[in-house]
Amino acid sequence: MESEKALIEAILFLEGDPIDVKTIVKISGLSREQVEQVVEMIREDYTADDRGMELISIDGALQLVPKRELWPRLRERFGKKRENRLSRAAMETLSIIAYSQPITRGEIETLRGVAADTMIRQLLDRGLIKETGRKDAPGRPAQYGTTRHFLQHFNLESIADLPRLDEIEQERFSLNG
Repeated sequence: MESEKALIEAILFLEGDPIDVKTIVKISGLSREQVEQVVEMIREDYTADDRGMELISIDGALQLVPKRELWPRLRERFGKKRENRLSRAAMETLSIIAYSQPITRGEIETLRGVAADTMIRQLLDRGLIKETGRKDAPGRPAQYGTTRHFLQHFNLESIADLPRLDEIEQERFSLNG
């Protein structure tokens, strides 16, 4: 089992981006059951205090990342490579999409009070949002939502890990408010 563990750990390290179990099975030649068993062993190993990495799940895919508590000390040197700064307007648009998805351009503009075309295009280009479908309304406008890359960029396992909004913030992100 040690050689399988070493193989899967190497795959996770070399891949860099989140990778799903199906792909690990294909690369490693191991069965899904073996991969899942080894992944749990690796996850357990990385929970030790003396380990600098952790194995996280992002939208069902696995990735080795620095432990969350180490990031403040690493950000100065490595954060610039990892975090391409978004403008305040882009962050505001992304926040609205993250908390209100699926949402149309028109709905975003209603909440922001300004045109959102440029910000939506920028977020699409960066892979932080994607078109998730069409709203059943006149003109069938495109609806947007966040991507796996969004989760990875903000070190979230799922959309449920977004910080909770207080009452005032909830009103800000509500189309009914």
